[in-house]
Amino acid sequence: MQKDIEITLLPDQVEQTEVIKQKLAAGLKLSETRIKGYEILKRSIDARSRKVIFRLQVRVFVDEEAVPEVYHINYPNVSEAKPVIIIGAGPAGLFAALQCIENGLKPIIVERGKDVKQRRRDLAAINKQGLVNTESNYCYGEGGAGTYSDGKLYTRSNKRGDINKVLQVFVNHGAEADIAIDARPHIGTNKLPHIITSIKDTILNAGGEVMFDSRMTDILIEFGKVKGVEINFEEKLFADDIILATGHSARDVYELLNSKNILIEAKPFALGVRIEHPQAIIDSAQYHCDIRSEFLPPAYYSLVEQVGTRGVFSFCMCPGGIIAPCSTGENEIVVNGWSPSKRNNPFANSGTVVQITLNDVQGYDPLRMLNFQSEIEKAAFEAGGGNLVAPAQRMVDFVNNKLSIDLPKNSYLPGTKSSMLDNILPNFVSDSLRAALPLFGKKIRGYYTNEAILVGVESRTSSPVRIPRDKETYQHPQVKGLYPCAEGAGYAGGIVSAAIDGINCANAILSAS
Repeated sequence: MQKDIEITLLPDQVEQTEVIKQKLAAGLKLSETRIKGYEILKRSIDARSRKVIFRLQVRVFVDEEAVPEVYHINYPNVSEAKPVIIIGAGPAGLFAALQCIENGLKPIIVERGKDVKQRRRDLAAINKQGLVNTESNYCYGEGGAGTYSDGKLYTRSNKRGDINKVLQVFVNHGAEADIAIDARPHIGTNKLPHIITSIKDTILNAGGEVMFDSRMTDILIEFGKVKGVEINFEEKLFADDIILATGHSARDVYELLNSKNILIEAKPFALGVRIEHPQAIIDSAQYHCDIRSEFLPPAYYSLVEQVGTRGVFSFCMCPGGIIAPCSTGENEIVVNGWSPSKRNNPFANSGTVVQITLNDVQGYDPLRMLNFQSEIEKAAFEAGGGNLVAPAQRMVDFVNNKLSIDLPKNSYLPGTKSSMLDNILPNFVSDSLRAALPLFGKKIRGYYTNEAILVGVESRTSSPVRIPRDKETYQHPQVKGLYPCAEGAGYAGGIVSAAIDGINCANAILSAS
């Protein structure tokens, strides 16, 4: 007999099997001896009261032995099967490839960047020397932006597909099993490269192909239908189906589509800064303590405020994290954040951004939001003075429109320069942030402080361009066989939702066959 029950535990009890069994027996009103095993289904932290607790949803095996469920997917050999070209080896591209193999199709992944091992050298050059390789960076390369951008797996995409399948695939390729039960699952940037490599190996072992240092430079189309792609201006690959999973930073792809008169649309996005606090400030406020318990993870926050007609909100919060330079081109500053698996760095950072609407950027050019985004990033680069040094300001100084005399110690390795962020951000963004930050300080004690630093700019929150597709077939309305996918097409935001969209595109190809 199996019964599901919710129990609560103190932080130091979460790993104590005997305490858990006692709680389960008491909750079910039966003897402990009848409990033959249990399975934790979900685990979350409840810090709403002064006493922080863990909530566990548990499946209890009463009077019967627990049989652990093994999640297994059969990946047949598809080396001689019908090919599907997948542009991009990020989460969407990799999961699309795995699903193609399940469906009996041969995926050929075309990735402009390098593999994980080679990519590390380019990231070191970005952080230590401020040098950007425009084909290999935090956004381009094996695993896409997800590989070196934290590995947060929290998503609200329940209606889009099977979240559990995505999590279990990660577990089967080396992720900790806890990601399948935690309310806010997280892998960690230090562990993701090995997992991504393992997924690639699964694809190769099943007869799929993965091509690195291979940038798509043209889409081959005849009579309104795809025929293949051109790689690096010379090589041609042919297939009847192309999944376009290029991510939100591949500007040349949008320009290519626009030049070929393939319909794309300007899309709203969000723009702001990355804000970093000492982690101890966030821990103290969220856990109602002076010093965080060793049994609690670094604290998380999520903030939102309506300022007039604009939403201001935190984005991609990284407890115990690092601010990273995520530029993909020369003479631009783009910042993002990530955390290692232990989240043991002394700072907490989060994107804090303002909604940008289509009415904010006048015109009819489908690339106008992208060009607007690019202009802000170039202005940030100029303000920093080069070598990816980022413009920055203390939080209270920013609100008071005051240049910071100095800047607090922070995690951004290329360095920061005291600047007036008003000179970089549009007035409506600065004004919205200026109004929201003190209000955030009322929600989280200690948040509004000059110990916090604002680093500019957080501009790649989502794609500023949408590549339209049919809701049922997932194909572009003008080009048969072209499947716009995930973040780069405007249909996902994060690792899990991108992976789900990749799976959905692969299934759409099977349905159309």
